[in-house]
Amino acid sequence: MLRSFLAIELPKSVLKKIEEVQADLRSTHADVRWVNPEKIHLTLKFFGNIEDSRIDPIFKSIEEPIRNTLPFSLKVRGVGAFPHLKNPRVIWIGLVNGREVLISFQKQIETQLEKIGIQPEDRPFNPHLTLGRMKSSRGKEELAGRMEKHKEEEFGDFQVERVVLFKSNLKPSGPIYTPLRDLKLGGGE
Repeated sequence: MLRSFLAIELPKSVLKKIEEVQADLRSTHADVRWVNPEKIHLTLKFFGNIEDSRIDPIFKSIEEPIRNTLPFSLKVRGVGAFPHLKNPRVIWIGLVNGREVLISFQKQIETQLEKIGIQPEDRPFNPHLTLGRMKSSRGKEELAGRMEKHKEEEFGDFQVERVVLFKSNLKPSGPIYTPLRDLKLGGGE
């Protein structure tokens, strides 16, 4: 069994900007479990624990939407929170410009995966990059105020050219993500 997910990697330039903004938010000392910027990615589908023998069928099932989707551009902009900025539980960075293509692409992947018995998510796909999760309400007000300052922050844009299937090993020091396979959009090599 392996714990795995399908995701889009972010370029180093975007990750560097995320790291800078995250450092500013961390300085509030709010009780947040922050995601290591190097581990931030855009998850398209979380599989959880799957048998190794399911990897090939998963890849075969998603080849068509990947081949039929041309590379597209995404802009990373704005800091926000679920359920909302005044009561942050999950702190995230938003995606704009290209969001519709991304949502359609993810839906096609879900549809193909459902055909091989992998259940779709219960809630609609809401593309975002998770920065951290509140552990308690300590420092929440100061954090919300600081997030307000970054709600229109520009992190850069990038070309989505491939998706990667990652293996996730959970360790006390945090997860270790290992790329297992990747596929290029538009059927490129």
